[in-house]
Amino acid sequence: MEPIQLITERLLLRPFTPADAPAVLAACQDPEIQRWTTVPSPYTADDARAFIEDVSPAGWRDGTSYGFGLFSRDDGRLVGAMGLERLAQLRAPERQAELGFWTAKEARGRGYTVEAGRAVVRWAFEELGAERLEWVAEAGNEGSRAVALKLGFRMEGTQRSKLVHAGTRRDAWAGALLPSDLGLPQRTAHLPFPGRG
Repeated sequence: MEPIQLITERLLLRPFTPADAPAVLAACQDPEIQRWTTVPSPYTADDARAFIEDVSPAGWRDGTSYGFGLFSRDDGRLVGAMGLERLAQLRAPERQAELGFWTAKEARGRGYTVEAGRAVVRWAFEELGAERLEWVAEAGNEGSRAVALKLGFRMEGTQRSKLVHAGTRRDAWAGALLPSDLGLPQRTAHLPFPGRG
């Protein structure tokens, strides 16, 4: 797929370009981003360059991930990053993807990530044909969980030893969002389990 842009009330969501490397490098120095996400730690200029010039474009080209930089429409500053991962499943009967994101320290608490997330999940359901979006974060990541809940994700529980971070297996929280949760149609019928698990 060719990279696209999404526009919200306050944000421009677009693929990163080489000119964004200094802003990505600066944002990823935040210990909270390094603590809770999969970015390398320490995060170097080479990491920013590889992500922007190699990893992100390859994801769009190969259809394996669609990543967006989140930029303020007012002043063009970077406020975060968001992407859809595991897109191979979008072409399979499962039609699923995973939503991931981080927010620059200076931009937290202003609703930018939720605003961007609403645009990305709607695009995933309406344009990509996703029938299930997943959110997974290390257990304890309250900020990420708050965003997922505001987007409408329903929490499905704690997955034991799901993630490896800094050489240690860690438990993860998981949630899911269906098109029907947003009042959107779904191609494949959903037969929910009628009883109590």
